[in-house]
Amino acid sequence: MGRSKEFDENVVLKKAMELFWEQGYEKTSLSDLVEHMGIHRRSLYDTFGDKHTLFLKTMDFYEELIKNKIQAGVLHAETAKQAIQFIFDFTIEGYEDKQWGCLIVNSATEMALRDKEIEEKIEKTFMQTEQLIADLVRKGIQTGEFSSDYDPEVLSEIFQNALLGIRVQLRISASKEKLHGIADFFMNLLNK
Repeated sequence: MGRSKEFDENVVLKKAMELFWEQGYEKTSLSDLVEHMGIHRRSLYDTFGDKHTLFLKTMDFYEELIKNKIQAGVLHAETAKQAIQFIFDFTIEGYEDKQWGCLIVNSATEMALRDKEIEEKIEKTFMQTEQLIADLVRKGIQTGEFSSDYDPEVLSEIFQNALLGIRVQLRISASKEKLHGIADFFMNLLNK
């Protein structure tokens, strides 16, 4: 009979996610992971596979965490405008006040061109965000909250690019005041 695990997979996966998020894939060694996760190297391999597989799992874990927080904020919003504002604010204020940018965007700039599997995950995540924003813009147009001068699909692509830029600027310590100013500019595009 095999030994039972002496750790909670989600807890150590979150630790791995945070280390990859802060340092990036290439800078994070297996020794770093073992130390930061507080598990033995053998346990890491037995539970998560190799470094690449662990990284993919941390991307999924991150995406699920962020998606749940965004969905909760969007559902709580009374209007489409409040929902989109929440997405900008959440992007700027960050997850648990970590100023490491976004794991998905960081991974895109570091790995997407060299790793097809990561590129596909990133593309899927970006498309989901664009779809969410397009749906919110359509809702805002239908309720009369937003101007109907713009195509929701085009606006969602523009907003997604603004969000990506904000995430990159967060990584390089741009001021939150500046980033909120960028968000305000884009929110004003929606006004009638």
